Amino acid sequence: MTAEILAVLDDPVFAPAFGPQSRSEVAIVADLPELGAAARVNGRIDRLSLSEEEILIVDFKTNRPPPKSEAEVPTLYATQMSLYRAAAAKVFPNRRIVCGLLWTDGPTLMRLSDVFLDRQMRQIRARLDPEGARS
Repeated sequence: MTAEILAVLDDPVFAPAFGPQSRSEVAIVADLPELGAAARVNGRIDRLSLSEEEILIVDFKTNRPPPKSEAEVPTLYATQMSLYRAAAAKVFPNRRIVCGLLWTDGPTLMRLSDVFLDRQMRQIRARLDPEGARS
C-alpha cells in the first residue's frame, strides 16, 4: 500500500496536486455564458494546484473497478471535469488547465486529454441547446 501511495505522490504529472502549491476542497464558481445567459458552475474541486503556467485539477473517484480509458469514464464525471476546466479557465485566464481523475482502487491516475474534455463541452452544449436555436 505504501508503494502505491508513493507512486501517486511521485507521478510527474500529478505530483503538484499534492505539493506545497496545492489546496484541497477548493470551491469554484464561474459564469459560463457560452452555455447560456444564466449558466454558472458552482463546485468543489478535490485537489487544485496553482503555478504561473498551469492549473492542475484532480478529482477522486471510487469506482471499482476503475475505467481503463477515457472512453470508459462515466458521462457524469466527464461532464463534471469539463465544467471544472471551463470554470477554471475563467478564474485563471492565460493558464493551461490540466484535469485528471484519481481512482482510489489501485490507486490509478488518469489524465483527461484536452480532446476528450473539448468533446464533452460540445456534448454539454448540444444537450442544453439540442435544436441549435441558441435558446
